[in-house]
Amino acid sequence: MNYTLITLVIIIAIIGIIGLWLVSKYNSFIKLRLNVEEAFSTMDVYLKKRFDLIPNLVETVKGYASHESQTLEKVIQARNNISNASSIEEKLEAENQLTSTLRSLFAVSEAYPDLKANENFIDLQNSLKSVEEDIAMSRKYYNGTVKQFNTAILVFPASIVANMFNFTSKPMFEVSDNDERENVKVQF
Repeated sequence: MNYTLITLVIIIAIIGIIGLWLVSKYNSFIKLRLNVEEAFSTMDVYLKKRFDLIPNLVETVKGYASHESQTLEKVIQARNNISNASSIEEKLEAENQLTSTLRSLFAVSEAYPDLKANENFIDLQNSLKSVEEDIAMSRKYYNGTVKQFNTAILVFPASIVANMFNFTSKPMFEVSDNDERENVKVQF
């Protein structure tokens, strides 16, 4: 009788330890997932700031470069695609597209010296530059938190708990345009 009582206590202790470990892992996954969501929200704030700057920038360029309507339409369409994005993946892709079209808008501005000298355009360009720097930093933060979360749910034995509670990997922010990955060529 004494051995069965000791065996029962050991089994209950083991089950208790496993239960505590499961709860601990589950809670850590919840915290990491919330960090990812917070990081995405931080990035989203800066993306919204850029989103709001774009109409002013387009209107300023329109006044000087009215025959560049195709470039302006691409910027507006890319901006609209962000509004229509429903998932994180679609939103990240739309943001990549907008970044690419903004580059073409600034390339157009190079052809118009009056536009480049316009104080309103310069202010908007500087504001956009500042926002782009903030976006870059928030993307790094987002990717860092996604890496922590994805690592935590993929390592063994924690992956067993992650699978039990349907924790799935989150997408990293990646550059989708291969041209952006190329080395920049500077020519004088």
